Amino acid sequence: MSRHTVEKIGGTSMSRFQEVMDNILVGHRKGQELYNRIFVVSAYGGVTDMLLEHKKSGSPGVYGLYTGAETDWAWGDLLNKVGERMCEINTDIFEDDLNRQKADQFVRERIEGVRSCLIDLHRLCSYGHFQLDEHLITVREMLAAIGEAHSAFNTALRLQQQGVNAHFIDLTGWRELDNLTLDERIKQAFSSIDLERELPIVTGYPRCKEGTMQTYDRGYSEITFSKVAVLTEAREAIIHKEYHLSSADPKVVGRDKVEPIGRTNYDVADQLSNLGMEAIHPRAAKGLRQRDIPLRVKNAFEPEHEGTLIDGNYKSDTPCVEIIAGRKGVFAIEFFEQDMVGSYGYDAQLLNILDKFKLKILAKDTNANTITHFVAGSLKLIKRTTQAMEEQFPSATVSVRKVAFISAIGSNMDVPGLLSNAASALAKASINILALHQSMRQVDMQFVVEEKDYESAIIYLHEHLIERRSQPLPVSLGVA
Repeated sequence: MSRHTVEKIGGTSMSRFQEVMDNILVGHRKGQELYNRIFVVSAYGGVTDMLLEHKKSGSPGVYGLYTGAETDWAWGDLLNKVGERMCEINTDIFEDDLNRQKADQFVRERIEGVRSCLIDLHRLCSYGHFQLDEHLITVREMLAAIGEAHSAFNTALRLQQQGVNAHFIDLTGWRELDNLTLDERIKQAFSSIDLERELPIVTGYPRCKEGTMQTYDRGYSEITFSKVAVLTEAREAIIHKEYHLSSADPKVVGRDKVEPIGRTNYDVADQLSNLGMEAIHPRAAKGLRQRDIPLRVKNAFEPEHEGTLIDGNYKSDTPCVEIIAGRKGVFAIEFFEQDMVGSYGYDAQLLNILDKFKLKILAKDTNANTITHFVAGSLKLIKRTTQAMEEQFPSATVSVRKVAFISAIGSNMDVPGLLSNAASALAKASINILALHQSMRQVDMQFVVEEKDYESAIIYLHEHLIERRSQPLPVSLGVA
């Protein structure tokens, strides 16, 4: 078995760079202890938002301005600000002039290189024979690559400054003419690396023939992390986040009430991903799971804590709920057709419509004459979807309602009375359950509630199912 680990550091953590150096990259390690590790790093917090678009608000970054601008002034000005922000970060990281100048020169080369390319592309497309839309995914990838390369270059340079034999591995394909697959690019990059004596610092974004962002969009860094772990046959994969993988969101429940999960499996990780609360991107988890590589999620700022270990075989000896998670902004699309009973084909046709508009299905309910899909997507897409359903089925009634999803999740939840106890907890809090789902696998229970009840539902379920789980369930509740 390989001795090395592959570890990923997210953008928010990278913004607290000195703490990352003290807690993860170096800390108390000396000599050989520094090696047999590979680090995949994300861009510093906020940089990718400036380059692409704000992840939460959707406000345009350089990419958004470039795709809609008739001139280069708007996106060009913002690209200048990105470069200035990167150099400010360099000033915070490097105290000595020599290394700061190296870091600034690296930024200038990438920024100006991309600027020239975008100007040339804009000029080329002005002739009409070339269409800008056909090249936008490449533009998006080029811009994303700037932030990832900046972060990895700085990390390697700073480690070298402290006497560590760090090696900057640039997977972004900058000025390279080859067109390699992701596997080929990673294998080529590591072909001459001696993990016993070198500490590779890898860009989270990789340029490859498959088109990383076209497939994974901004989830690319976890795909890179997973691929590197699989192809180098790592002993363990580790993700360093700014928080523990906890029994609930501490911002909702309170930091004094949540606890790190400690141990779970990839099935639980998939349920979290379905709610948009990824411990790891589901496609990244797939590679690790298939190669039996365990994943550890750690708090970047509590280095002594073991974090939470995730593998494919774990099942809690004691049946219990491990985490309460949820998602707001879910749309319930209810399709009612009185003539559906005894007929076939409605479900397949509705799924085709949902797939056409790329809506993410979280769950669905069916009965004799009603099919309700609970989906995530923009209001614009929801309206287009319901319109398509009404046009295809003129006699049906289609209604939309905005709701929240609350899930109780665990690797083994085969507990008599658990569902009744959860429903009772919500009832006592005057929270109306609009729908509920529980699969025979006994890994999750999903409660659909009014969006206004989102936080209250999480708090009450956490209190009754996790904080009080050492107490026996009331006998009167019966068996769920």
